[in-house]
Amino acid sequence: MRLRKQALGDRNIIGARVEMARKNQGMKQKELLAQLQVKGIDLNSSALSKLEGQIRGVMDFELDALADILDVSVNWLLGREE
Repeated sequence: MRLRKQALGDRNIIGARVEMARKNQGMKQKELLAQLQVKGIDLNSSALSKLEGQIRGVMDFELDALADILDVSVNWLLGREE
């Protein structure tokens, strides 16, 4: 496992929760990227890494797909639920 080289950003509030949910499921970034592609969302590994590092913003359709794939609610990803 590689460590993050850049400091966490402030471009989104869901990145840390996406990473947490992904890791709790034992899912690798490659697996999440593949499932996003099935849903028609084309992200590369750099974009996902930046999203999780809160450096890249999240589009609404990406948020919806991430919630579905990670089996969490959009509200949870937004920090509105524990």
